[in-house]
Amino acid sequence: MQPYKPEFLYLTTIGHKTGNPHEIEIWYVPYSGRYYLVAEGREGSHSVQNIRRNPAVSFHVEGKTHQGTGRTVDPASEPELAAAVSKLMDDKYAWSNGLIVELAPGES
Repeated sequence: MQPYKPEFLYLTTIGHKTGNPHEIEIWYVPYSGRYYLVAEGREGSHSVQNIRRNPAVSFHVEGKTHQGTGRTVDPASEPELAAAVSKLMDDKYAWSNGLIVELAPGES
């Protein structure tokens, strides 16, 4: 494994077809004690498919590794959250076009 870069979040999901761990390096924003990423491939993203089948995830961010859960954010039922995350992504990366995924760290 390559060294972690502080500007990225490293998300590990369990492959929905293989059952093997699948790690990605991705842009993120923290918000209200959770972490958010935007899947450019939307529902076609392997990480999104993996989370929908098994929401248990691990992720490394800001120098810490967390066990937790992931879920997709539905902008129709959570418009305030979707707007806040999109604004943070746009402010940080000038990009937010995709499906928002929420990562919640587990209890420590």
